[in-house]
Amino acid sequence: MKRIAVTGMGAVSALGGSLEENWQAVAAGRGGIARCVMGDSPLGPGGLELPMARVADGYDKALDAAIGRPVAGGLDPFAQFALGPALEAIEQAGLRDHPVLSERTAIIFGHGLGGLATLEVGYERFFGQKLAKLHPSTVPKVMVSAGVSAAAMAFGIKGPVFATSSACASSSHAIAQGAAMIVTGQVDAALVGGSEAISTAGCVRAWDAIRAMSPVTCRPFSADRDGMVLGEGGAVLMLEAWDHAEARGATILGELIGWGMSSDAHHITQPSPEGQARAIRQAVSHAGVADRTDILISAHGTGTPLNDAAETTSLVEVFGERGRALPVIATKSAHGHLIGGSAALQAALGLRALAEGLAPPIQNFNSRDPACDLDLVVGEARPIGAKLLLQNAFAFGGLNVALVFAAA
Repeated sequence: MKRIAVTGMGAVSALGGSLEENWQAVAAGRGGIARCVMGDSPLGPGGLELPMARVADGYDKALDAAIGRPVAGGLDPFAQFALGPALEAIEQAGLRDHPVLSERTAIIFGHGLGGLATLEVGYERFFGQKLAKLHPSTVPKVMVSAGVSAAAMAFGIKGPVFATSSACASSSHAIAQGAAMIVTGQVDAALVGGSEAISTAGCVRAWDAIRAMSPVTCRPFSADRDGMVLGEGGAVLMLEAWDHAEARGATILGELIGWGMSSDAHHITQPSPEGQARAIRQAVSHAGVADRTDILISAHGTGTPLNDAAETTSLVEVFGERGRALPVIATKSAHGHLIGGSAALQAALGLRALAEGLAPPIQNFNSRDPACDLDLVVGEARPIGAKLLLQNAFAFGGLNVALVFAAA
């Protein structure tokens, strides 16, 4: 199999507008979750107060400055949160304005819901204000492929360009798909990742209705965990065929060595440990690392009672009792759940953890739960000797993806 190098990474979240800012925050145990009051809208009541992790104001202006021309105004925030990290990843890879970014490069981004901010504004105009006309850019801004299209135009990429959508596993599916296209020789490089911007009034009310959100904060694996916290932002990785990256003298940040995908075929919202274990087992088998002990686990870790217990069971099912000794991190405790963007952000932070030899702590952790008896990194960052990263992503609908990366 062709080796797959990671040569660039970028990110934006409530923790900051770059991957470096995100890494420094999680390594220091700083979080981006804050209480937010949703305001009134023509279609529904305001006053709902919940913790969320939102990107700081001004990102649109920073994106325009970085690209060098006005682009943000024509994009929904979810697409902005993909385009900015894409630029960061391309620049770190040394590929901006490089001829490589042409017909032999793919772009695949994952998003759970797409342009909800634009959609809600349109609905307010039509249903609330009774206006007959919507803005002519509504459809181009709402479509789930808006982010990849914007990146293709910004960077002149003419290869395969499309979006994936599988809820919380969206960016993991995008990463695996990009890797597969490199392996089969269809492309030499793939810009992969995902983003989300769903902290809108209507969407927050919808999530609140299914009682999945914590009224306090995100506390993965803690005995008193009581739900997830919505976040927004995104992350992008530049993948390249190893020989292609070496030939151009690229700095290699890590290697994607295995992936696994499965469906629970069980329940629309309740996770199945057996289904999760299938994806993990496929990934570690594909990577040839099933017996390794130097693995850092970046957990899906949403902070919901069912998910964290199920993930614990799936890890022990795959690794046996040895799985309880592998260090586990859960960065959603810092940046919230980015839905389509979470897995890509956690993969990028996990690769930084391998490079730095430092596992960031799970934030907001209060007490041990016997149902989550794992080697949880809590309190403060921990020095580690891990050379491998297992990144889990488990989505509503029972859609599971596990990725395995190796340190450079």
